[in-house]
Amino acid sequence: MKVVAATSNEHKLKEFREIFPDWEIVSEREAGFSGEVEETGETFLENALIKARAVCKATGLAALADDSGIAVDALGGAPGVYSARYSGGDDAANRALLLHNLYGVADRRAHFACAVALVFPDGREVSAEGRTEGEILPSERGGNGFGYDSLFYSYDLKKSFGEATDAQKNSVSHRARALAALEQKL
Repeated sequence: MKVVAATSNEHKLKEFREIFPDWEIVSEREAGFSGEVEETGETFLENALIKARAVCKATGLAALADDSGIAVDALGGAPGVYSARYSGGDDAANRALLLHNLYGVADRRAHFACAVALVFPDGREVSAEGRTEGEILPSERGGNGFGYDSLFYSYDLKKSFGEATDAQKNSVSHRARALAALEQKL
């Protein structure tokens, strides 16, 4: 199956390809899409559908999108859908703001959540969600991954996603679980 990954995030594209090695997953650029899709949804699922629908319509190919982020219990689920733009800066600024906002907080439980949507040119839509539990570390650990990975201590792996190999992370991650649920629906 040929699918366009509705993302400009190279890390997500790599994860999609590793999790679905039997699919032909092409980047937006390879499919001729260079537009910007505004994520105006209030949930991860709404944003994934917005992206997948837009890229499918523009390319005429099936489009796979995800929206994901970290939700911290003590912060009422923040940063949530605003994870990528939490600080208004880059990943390092987002991590710094999260640590600042959790300064002195004992309950650091958190989870990564992911919604994926696969939209076909004939109008069919399949979606699924996944999550993984953990907590926010007091400082960064490891240099692997991206986003909040170096701050997220995975209860499954007993280490941060930043310390995990790609294969380890992909065995328990929110994105892997959402994609596995999507594959079951297909």
